Amino acid sequence: MSIILKNVSKYYGEQKALDNVSFEIKTGEIVGFIGPNGAGKSTTMKIITGYIPQDEGDVFVNENNIKENIIEIKKEIGYLPEHNPLYLDMYVREYLEYVAGIYKIKNKKQKITDIIQLLGIEREKHKKISALSKGYRQRIGLAQALIHNPKVLILDEPTSGLDPNQIMEIRDIISEVGKEKTILLSTHIMQEVEAICDRIIVINKGKIVADKQTSEIKTELKSTVQTIIVEFDKHISKEKIETILDVTKVANIKDNNWILESSSDKDIRTNIFNFAVENKIAVISMQKKEKTLEEIFKELTK
Repeated sequence: MSIILKNVSKYYGEQKALDNVSFEIKTGEIVGFIGPNGAGKSTTMKIITGYIPQDEGDVFVNENNIKENIIEIKKEIGYLPEHNPLYLDMYVREYLEYVAGIYKIKNKKQKITDIIQLLGIEREKHKKISALSKGYRQRIGLAQALIHNPKVLILDEPTSGLDPNQIMEIRDIISEVGKEKTILLSTHIMQEVEAICDRIIVINKGKIVADKQTSEIKTELKSTVQTIIVEFDKHISKEKIETILDVTKVANIKDNNWILESSSDKDIRTNIFNFAVENKIAVISMQKKEKTLEEIFKELTK
């Protein structure tokens, strides 16, 4: 089950929300869809799920054109919008029965039991949705997106507003179900993208500015400056440290902790160890600081 967008554009009045957007997501991929607020993430997701039409271009889900087979396509898609639309006056199990009825699911009772166990909401199933915490409401939203066993999952900010434990729990669930599904995941949490996404698509001002494997984006945009954080076991002068081969900048953090920078293509950590041996001091710790995904995101969308 794949998702294909070809030259998709969307206008809101005179504003061009999406500008000639094209990408493909294959079966089994978990793709992170990231960009600043207003970049076009939610608009793209609403178009894929058939909630709003595109003005130009084509969208295919499992080779079916969304303009021609929207009802069939919706049967294959599970969608969790950014603002999770739940019926707060319904009980959890009652709500899931209602959703299962819409999809005309066979063996409905067993499917509801299975999804309740998968999402860890057994103790909450007899409560009203209005009585649940934000974390459990997100689980209910994910349950309704998964209950008909869709082949495609579209998740718009699924961990928004959750505490760290809840984020990890939802992340684990997405990773598990993602083994058999095609998932497009929108988020502002870069650690989440690194943890569960095989690939990253970055959108900015309605245009795709990057579409690479997660590891590729980090490699291609690696900083040209090496930054090493090192701690020696005893005091040594800044002037002495500046003599280390290929080191171009030295700054003291505190005590015997230093930041060393180099523009060399070669890893300077060997030079630092050799320096320590020559000066009869020990390296207590040494860390090479890599460019974070947040920094890369900022470069791509500035």
